[in-house]
Amino acid sequence: MTRQRLGIGFVGSGFITRFHIRSLLGVRDADVRGCWSPNAGHAESAAELARELDVGEARAFPSIEAMVSDPAVDAVWLCGPNHARLANLEAICAAVRSGATLRGVACEKPLARTVSEAKRMLALAEEAGLGHGYLENQVFAPPVARGRELIWRRGAALTGRPYLARAAEEHSGPHSPWFWRGDLQGGGVLNDMACHSVEVVRHLLTAPGAPRDSIRPRRVTGRIASLKWSRPEYSERLRQTMGEAVDYARRPAEDFAGVTIEYEARDGTPLIGEATTSWSYVGPGLRLSMELLGPEYSLAVDSLASGVKLFFSREVRGTAGEDLVEKQNAEVGSMPVVVDETAEYGYTDENRHMVRAFLRGETPDLTFADGVEVVELLMTAYMSAEQGRTLPFRPEGLDAFVPAVARGAWHQPRRS
Repeated sequence: MTRQRLGIGFVGSGFITRFHIRSLLGVRDADVRGCWSPNAGHAESAAELARELDVGEARAFPSIEAMVSDPAVDAVWLCGPNHARLANLEAICAAVRSGATLRGVACEKPLARTVSEAKRMLALAEEAGLGHGYLENQVFAPPVARGRELIWRRGAALTGRPYLARAAEEHSGPHSPWFWRGDLQGGGVLNDMACHSVEVVRHLLTAPGAPRDSIRPRRVTGRIASLKWSRPEYSERLRQTMGEAVDYARRPAEDFAGVTIEYEARDGTPLIGEATTSWSYVGPGLRLSMELLGPEYSLAVDSLASGVKLFFSREVRGTAGEDLVEKQNAEVGSMPVVVDETAEYGYTDENRHMVRAFLRGETPDLTFADGVEVVELLMTAYMSAEQGRTLPFRPEGLDAFVPAVARGAWHQPRRS
């Protein structure tokens, strides 16, 4: 008999795992069954959250292998730090080779820190016979999904395909120290957040139902800069907040990145995708924006254009938090409220899709193979930024390339 519910085990117990757990309130055919983290206390805390929300009788496990071997766990969501992804998947696959049964594994963005790591992730999953899904929530965000469907059905069908897509993700900086370290994270904001934006622009430019290769990246231009956090006062603030392991004065990473991808449709039509990401944005909180332009139409999405806005005078002196919007920067003044972030940002629909694909034995819309291409685009952008020129996709030496930011060898260029 086909099992009608999917038991999920989480590798990782931090911010993104908790986002996923909360999103499962909107997924009817999945239960959180386990959590593992190198920090046992954090794993138990994440499991407790799942139990409190009534999205599964989750428990903390002492190892990845123990969690994967539990019959209640049917699939694993990889949500640990970038530098641990490959080792975590190796542990999962080792358990499967030892007899554990698993329907699939889903991995948070980016799939890996380098192209060689990303290709190894794909190979491991396929060698183990695992279904695999790439977790890119923004393509599942309801405004993106609905807007794309309408623009292609009404605008593109009558006046021609869209030709320019833009996506941006901006906030004031990550929560955890490892994000700020190029060696652990794989880079700076380009690797951390352009993975979202480059996939969103491809998604918007691709006709619904058309295969991924119906548009092909031909040339990539990347640029990176450290605009805010390399300034002495902010480097010191980072050190005080994140600890001695984060030394931006000596080992900076970019806090701004821009990527332009020149695509070509099958009929030769040129298309442009533009992605901009920043850890140096100061506003109410996290801002996601997307645009799609065609001959006689346009689409625009702004996550801070909320239907709920609050105003607090300077007499309202509350504690700092993120109860209005992720990466919240203030508690006074006029503030937008993102009412249900897990749904608005796409996590709920993303997880509903992945769960159903694994339950039915189907291939998800996004797989590790798609994650590999995203990493290839990111690494080409880094290579372009380092060389100061536009590069063809895929440039020579891409598989072995490690960005200077990740090697601790990048420094902000100074104009004479």
